[in-house]
Amino acid sequence: MKEAIVFYPAPLIGHLISIVELCKLILTHQPSLSLHMLITTPPYDTSSTSNYISTISATLPSITFHNLPTFTPPHTLLSSTLNHETLLFHLLHHNHPHIHQTLISISKTHTIQALILDILCSQSLSIASQLNLPAYIFVPFGASGFSSFLYLPTLHDTYNKSFKELNIFLNIPGVPPMPTCDMPKPMLERNDESYKSLLNCSLAAPKAAGYIVNTFEAFEASSIKAISNGLALPNSFTPPLYCVGPIVSTTTNQYQNTCDHECLRWMDSQPSKSVVFLCFGSLGVFSREQLREIALGLEKSGQRFLWVVRNPINDQNHNLALGIQEDPDLESLLPKGFLDRTKGKGLVVKNWAPQVAVLSHNSVGGFVSHCGWNSVLEAVCGGVPMIAWPLYAEQRFNRVVVVEAMEVALWMHENAAGFVAASEVEERVRELMESERGKQVRIRVGVAKDEAKAALMDGGSSHVALEKLLKSWNGQVS
Repeated sequence: MKEAIVFYPAPLIGHLISIVELCKLILTHQPSLSLHMLITTPPYDTSSTSNYISTISATLPSITFHNLPTFTPPHTLLSSTLNHETLLFHLLHHNHPHIHQTLISISKTHTIQALILDILCSQSLSIASQLNLPAYIFVPFGASGFSSFLYLPTLHDTYNKSFKELNIFLNIPGVPPMPTCDMPKPMLERNDESYKSLLNCSLAAPKAAGYIVNTFEAFEASSIKAISNGLALPNSFTPPLYCVGPIVSTTTNQYQNTCDHECLRWMDSQPSKSVVFLCFGSLGVFSREQLREIALGLEKSGQRFLWVVRNPINDQNHNLALGIQEDPDLESLLPKGFLDRTKGKGLVVKNWAPQVAVLSHNSVGGFVSHCGWNSVLEAVCGGVPMIAWPLYAEQRFNRVVVVEAMEVALWMHENAAGFVAASEVEERVRELMESERGKQVRIRVGVAKDEAKAALMDGGSSHVALEKLLKSWNGQVS
């Protein structure tokens, strides 16, 4: 029978893209493998995931997609939770019998060498154990975040209060001192369902055959060393760690039919390293008031900019676009005359821009980012320094890491309610583009870009790690 690898990503577009890029990487080494992807419909409306899957299906015949039954979460759950992760975990728990059945079905025609689970799907390790399949955890974020994930049971036993109540710095192996308020959002409240689910995932993680992490040794040396030395799992055996990144998107995003050509044509006419790019991931949104402050800050900064704008939200608890987004009315959302006054020097685009292409463009000199890990790696690979403005999930944690440990970003300061004033936007953008500190961040990200490229080359740390991973599937000892 043909040899196969099965992947089970969480239904988040950033996680899915990372796993698909891992598939491409694997196929360059073992093109004869049959790859199978277990696909879950997200528990909220989004078109990006289904469109992306359609594109990959048409362009990568080596990947077979298996669509699991749709799950509709109870209305009471939709209205009661503050964390979208709670919806995801309910969905993933509901999937367990379908995962089991699909794996049995695939095994009738293929020899499954390994099951690769998204980190949020770690509780499905029990299914792999039942079927006697080696299972690996794929970590679509960095080693620093992964160390905190593995260390969560230790923190849980150390403190009897929620992180949001402690107001202290946490000592997590290989991570800068972490303010409790900057821990990933679903970890803040220990009585919340998302916290309990993450804790259970962490408790299950030592049962994996190995950890595949989207990072590279030179970028996160201290975190990788801490995990490898067992410090993040002080009471358990630590499975092998395979740092195979940076894994970034190479797909041309043809599933999007919006303004990509307009953006890139406009950037072609801008001076080298002169444009500040503002984009906040696939889900990030702001209030109407915040959009106006950003606009005022950008205008006062005098810098060139490319800004992706979505329709505002009314619920500041989320900062998430959990539904299909209509095109925003820029004239009504932004200050009167803003578009005319900044014409030529700035460009505002609706909903989406081709981020990888933009960050690779010579005219980009800075990136105001939500600190999603994919965006961090894409900026590093493009050699673009960042201003860190987190919105949800683990992004506040990532901000501490990229500013304090990696020194590839500046810190965007918000008030207690999470609001950023126009004066702060202006000051940070100026600092990045004009100051000595901004110059140092630019130099450091340039070094990281070279290190990332070296890690992926023959003999590089990530290339070697991937070869070891492939050998482990074949039962070879390296």
